[in-house]
Amino acid sequence: MSALIENLTRNIHDLGVLILRVGMSGLMLTHGIPKLQKLVAGGEIQFPDPIGVGATASLALAVLGEVVAPAFIILGLFTRLAAIPAAATMAVAAFVVHWSDPFGDKELALVYLVGFAVLVFTGAGHYSLDGLRTRRPA
Repeated sequence: MSALIENLTRNIHDLGVLILRVGMSGLMLTHGIPKLQKLVAGGEIQFPDPIGVGATASLALAVLGEVVAPAFIILGLFTRLAAIPAAATMAVAAFVVHWSDPFGDKELALVYLVGFAVLVFTGAGHYSLDGLRTRRPA
């Protein structure tokens, strides 16, 4: 009976991590895909440069954190590593870009930051490519 409860608890935990992973990353793509389109469209790039690396580099870093990293997280591939640039992008958005804005303007970035930070610590869970890669044969 104890093994059954332990297995059920683990499955519920892994399902929760799956929902967090896919939900946060899928929603993040709605912010990142327009940036990706802007990056590949060509022409002059007008984008904030909050960390002083230039507009094009800033946009490329935002695409990394809002498209590339979330795609890996959705798949559950290198999740802990991929969650770092996603969280870092949201930290810059909240604490640099929107620093002087009212709380409501930075709240969404903070929500994403918290979600991606959780994934840095939990990893992808059992229902992921990371889970398949690290599973030991029975």
